[in-house]
Amino acid sequence: MSAHSVPLHCPYCAGEFLYPHGERHGAWECRECLRAFTVGFLGLLAPTDSPGSTSGTAAVKGESS
Repeated sequence: MSAHSVPLHCPYCAGEFLYPHGERHGAWECRECLRAFTVGFLGLLAPTDSPGSTSGTAAVKGESS
């Protein structure tokens, strides 16, 4: 049993016929649109002051406002 979630829909066509693709972890194939894609974790986001605020994004990237 894996602790990782399985994608429920294809990000391209929203199809539900997804199967593991090859030996690479996180690789999936959609048998409706015949595309292969990967799903991976990038990291945690910094908290923002309010929903939709971009001030936290600039701080994460090291940019000034």
